[in-house]
Amino acid sequence: MLIDFVKAILVGFCGSVAVGPIGVLCIQRTINKGRNSGLISGAGAASADTVFAALAVLGLAGIQKLLDAHQAVFYIAGGAIIALIGIKIHFSNPIKQYKRPKVGKFKLLEDFASTFLLTLTNPMTIFFLIGLFALLKLDLISAKESTSSIAVVLWGVFLGACAWWFVLISIVNRFRKKFRLRKIWMVNKIAGIIIFILGIISIFEGIWKIIYGCPPTI
Repeated sequence: MLIDFVKAILVGFCGSVAVGPIGVLCIQRTINKGRNSGLISGAGAASADTVFAALAVLGLAGIQKLLDAHQAVFYIAGGAIIALIGIKIHFSNPIKQYKRPKVGKFKLLEDFASTFLLTLTNPMTIFFLIGLFALLKLDLISAKESTSSIAVVLWGVFLGACAWWFVLISIVNRFRKKFRLRKIWMVNKIAGIIIFILGIISIFEGIWKIIYGCPPTI
């Protein structure tokens, strides 16, 4: 069981490493609002990854059909939300946020909820996690047979994902003080553009899938 726990931690850690729109968003929030905002945002993403891991462990028979049938909708809806967040970040005033580093409980809850829901709009995460489970030879069928085994795997995935966000946010926060106001303004502009582009790509993939039935080949 200890070996499965360690493997699950690796799955959670590796599954979160890719710096997509969620990673850019967490970095931007850390620079603008401080370490707590970045960590809470990362925890939201880690929680969503754990939900996907639970679906992977408990079985994908019905879930996979649902995801396959509505995959394009997830791409378009998630991409639209991500693009809107990118626009909001691009045109927001980071100076006010930076001068007010203390973030209230409701704002932190908002940061958590936003990354949690955004991560859930990318159903491909579940297949990526399944691939990592297979790569590390973590037996999901055996884990499914007992509640304790399921709990071990899910806690491992959650802690592994949180570990990645802790490392990333701590590094970003370490150099946060070196950012001058103009640099912070530029970070917002660049982060907003990157997040917007990633959202548009997701929308494009969803439309392409509706028209041609498969994602575009890059």
